[in-house]
Amino acid sequence: MALAFVLISTLTAKEHVVYDSLIQVGEISELYPLFGEYDLIAKVEAKSEDEIGDVVVNKIRRLDGVADTKTLTVVSL
Repeated sequence: MALAFVLISTLTAKEHVVYDSLIQVGEISELYPLFGEYDLIAKVEAKSEDEIGDVVVNKIRRLDGVADTKTLTVVSL
């Protein structure tokens, strides 16, 4: 199981639209609005890091209203 947190910046006044779209993505197990540099944070769970990459590129970044993302992949110590 792979796990990542994705910080998401939206275009002005698109926070609600992006949130409503992201809540439908099956690999996103948690989603929270933020104040500050980023507008949303999503917890993404998938079978592999490659699948996380696919979710970020094809299911998050392609959404209308998403301006930028930063992906933080969880590693084992």
